[in-house]
Amino acid sequence: MSVQVENLEKNMAKLTIEVSAEELEKALNAAYQKEKNKISIPGFRKGKVPRAMIEKMYGPAVFYEDAANTLMQENYPAAVEESGVDIVSRPTVDVVQIEKGKPFIFTAEVAVRPEVTLGKYMGVTVTKIDTSVSDEEVEESLEKERNNNARTITVTDRPVENGDTAVIDFEGFVDGVAFEGGKGENHPLEIGSHTFIDTFEDQLIGKNTGDEVEVNVTFPEQYQAADLAGKPAVFKVKINEIKTKELPELDDEFAQDVSEFDTLAEYKEDLKKRLVEQKENEAKRTKEDEAIQKIIDKSKMDIPDAMIDTQCDTMIEEFAQRIAQSGLSMDQYLQFSGMTVDKLREQVRPEATTRIQSSLVLEQIAKDENIEITDEDIDAEIEKMAKAYGMEADKLKEYMGESEKKSMKNDLAIQKAVELVMDNVKERAKAKSKKAATTEEAATEE
Repeated sequence: MSVQVENLEKNMAKLTIEVSAEELEKALNAAYQKEKNKISIPGFRKGKVPRAMIEKMYGPAVFYEDAANTLMQENYPAAVEESGVDIVSRPTVDVVQIEKGKPFIFTAEVAVRPEVTLGKYMGVTVTKIDTSVSDEEVEESLEKERNNNARTITVTDRPVENGDTAVIDFEGFVDGVAFEGGKGENHPLEIGSHTFIDTFEDQLIGKNTGDEVEVNVTFPEQYQAADLAGKPAVFKVKINEIKTKELPELDDEFAQDVSEFDTLAEYKEDLKKRLVEQKENEAKRTKEDEAIQKIIDKSKMDIPDAMIDTQCDTMIEEFAQRIAQSGLSMDQYLQFSGMTVDKLREQVRPEATTRIQSSLVLEQIAKDENIEITDEDIDAEIEKMAKAYGMEADKLKEYMGESEKKSMKNDLAIQKAVELVMDNVKERAKAKSKKAATTEEAATEE
């Protein structure tokens, strides 16, 4: 295998990868071996048709697609390593040449990590944040804890109310025909959560257990399934159960149930301490975000679109995994929310861009400041992770490959870069007006 690199505009590159004719022949034969049992030709038993006969009947390209996919998967990683290019996107591949007796040639267009010219990063000014906790905030947190410890009970003596959870069977129809993905059984739907499309949830209010209801909704004009976009739909719904929460009394017994304290007063005092700690942690993160954003604003980098697209895809995959834990598939979420994948990608794009910018400037700071991560740092981090997972550090270390250790090393360098920046920030009180803030900040930055 050989690889050539062509640098393109806007931090893109094209890798041209050539694989020998011998490797192509092996891949074509492997494709034949995989497919031969599925091919029938009169006069031959299944699985016994010679490859030459199949190629004569169906054309020489009959096994090209399988062979090309195999060769690209096998050779692309090695080509990336050989090229020395720091790739930050998924490749867009294109087959240039595939023909028996000749080398297999394909290209991979990729985004390359952009160079960063840093602006000021030492002595950045951030807003001072008040982390005091009021009695009202303590009471609000207490009420949340009360809700968290509520019992879920089945309601039999009244209809559905806002805030209830209705356990339903449903099936959706457009023009009297059931559509794909519009059916579910024993689905717990929180009324008022706006999880389902249009006014679906509102139409269940006032209905009783056992009721069969026709819910009329309209799909949005910009809907991910073109055949449903803008169309009215009818959902046949059966209410199997109505569930609601029963809140516990706020007394010493409640405090004993939810904490290690004997009295409600002691519990409230501890709650206040934890709220202060939470506010301090949130303030720390907010100030870090503000400092990093100011560094980004004063730095220069040309981020290729393909790099942002890859980050968007990663974030959407993470989101799909999270909603899967609640029992919804991505297709169902899109259907009931009226969202499309393109809309979702557009929605996450600003955050994806910020994530990339943050990583790039912090990696550059770590490089410029010669921040090094030692083996001891790696071991300490593995020890910390092992403790969190309830594992032995040595066992966890065995499971980790070089790529995981490299990623950990990079993450630790970024953490140290953040610490360096935050150790040198200047705090200012929140200005009374935007104009005053701008004037004060400009004077400080100078």
